[in-house]
Amino acid sequence: MSVSTVVIVGASVGGVRTARALRSSGHAGEIVLVGAEEHLPYDRPPLSKAFLAGTATRGELTLLGEDAADAAGIRLELGTPATAVDVAGRAVELADGRRLAFDELVVATGARPRPSPWGAPPGLHVLRTLDDAVALREDLRCGGPLVVVGAGFIGAEVAATATAMGLADVTLVDPARAPLGRVLSPAVARRFARLHADRGVRTRFGAAVTGVEAVDGGLVVGLDDGSRLPAATVVVGIGAVPNDEWVRGSGLTVADGVVCDRYSRARGASNVHAVGDVARWFHPRRRRLVRAEHWTNAVEQAERVAHNITHPDDLRAHDPVEYAWTDQYDWRIQVVGRTGGGLDHVILPGADPDHGFAVLYADPAGEFAGAVAVNWPRAVIACRKALRAPVSLATMRENITAATERPRRTRTGP
Repeated sequence: MSVSTVVIVGASVGGVRTARALRSSGHAGEIVLVGAEEHLPYDRPPLSKAFLAGTATRGELTLLGEDAADAAGIRLELGTPATAVDVAGRAVELADGRRLAFDELVVATGARPRPSPWGAPPGLHVLRTLDDAVALREDLRCGGPLVVVGAGFIGAEVAATATAMGLADVTLVDPARAPLGRVLSPAVARRFARLHADRGVRTRFGAAVTGVEAVDGGLVVGLDDGSRLPAATVVVGIGAVPNDEWVRGSGLTVADGVVCDRYSRARGASNVHAVGDVARWFHPRRRRLVRAEHWTNAVEQAERVAHNITHPDDLRAHDPVEYAWTDQYDWRIQVVGRTGGGLDHVILPGADPDHGFAVLYADPAGEFAGAVAVNWPRAVIACRKALRAPVSLATMRENITAATERPRRTRTGP
C-alpha cells in the first residue's frame, strides 16, 4: 500500500476524481487537493445550462464537500493558487509563499477562456468559473439584447439557455458558416444552425467581429460586413487555453499543455502527472500528442493516473474513445470518436427525424471513425463500443439500424 504524499493542483473534476480514485485504489498516504478558487470543488458543465438558467443550485454542483473530504482523508487547500513547481525539490509553491512537499504531483489545472480581443468593458463576459456564471446570470436577468461571439459548445449553450430564460433578442455570431464547425461536417452543421434559428435566435454565421464598444450604457458589436449589433450583454466564447504557465520553467515540457507520455506522466519527471484539459499526452491509437477539453476525458484520465500512481508495476495507458455532449433546447447532442474534418458520412434518421438522428463518419479507408447523435442514446452506446475494434461504416450502419431503438422526442413539459 502506497504511503507517499500526493499533491493534486486543480480542484475541478479531474483533480477531485484523481483524489477519490487514489483512495479507492489503495493509496494510504496523504492527499492534498489545491484549488485557486475559494469555492468548494464544483462541476462546470451546468454553468452554461441549468445553473445559468437558475434551475440548479450551487450545492447541486458540488463535487466534494468538506465532510466528504474529511471522510476520505483528502486535505483541501482552497483559495490560494499554485505559482510554481520545484521538480528537483519535490515541492509546489503557493501564492502565499508556502511550499507543499510531494512524492507524486498531479497537474489538473484545466484551461481558461481565451481572452476577449476587444477588452473587458462592463457587460462583456467569458464563462468558465462559478463567479463568471453568477455575474452573467445577473446581467441576463436584466434582459437583452444578447450577442454571443463564438458558436462552439459554450456559445451555443449560452444562446440556448438565454432563449429558454425568455430573452427575445439573442444573436449568435461566428466567422464559420455554421455552429460547432470543429466537430461537424458543413452539411450536418447547417442542421444545428436551423435549430437555433427555429428557436428565434438570430444567427450571423460567416461574420467576424471587428470590435466591441461601450456606447451609452450598453455595447455595440461591430462586424466585418460593416453592420453593428447593439447589446446589453456580450458573451465571448472563442476557445480555451491550458493553465500551464505556472509550471513553465520547472524543467517539465510545456507546449499547449503539459506534455506527457501514454501513461500521463510528464515529460521531464516521472513522478509528475497531468490530467484533463491541461494534459497533452501521447494517444496510443492516434499515435500523436492530443489535448482534449472534455469532461469525460478528465474523468477517465484521472482514473488511469490514480491507478498508475498506486500500481507503478502495472502501468495502464490512457487510450480513450473520445466522447463529449452538449444540451441545447430539447436536443442532447453526443459526439464520439472522430467527426467532421471532411470525413465521409451518412445520416440515419430516427423515428422523428427532426428531433432524433445519427451521423456516422468514416475514415478514407471506409472504417467507422465516429458519430454524432441527437436524442439517440442507444446509438451512442453502440458507437462507443464499436470504436474499440475496427468495423466498416457499412457494417456500423447496418448494426445500428437493426439493433438500436429509434430515438424518442424529448419532452419539454410536464
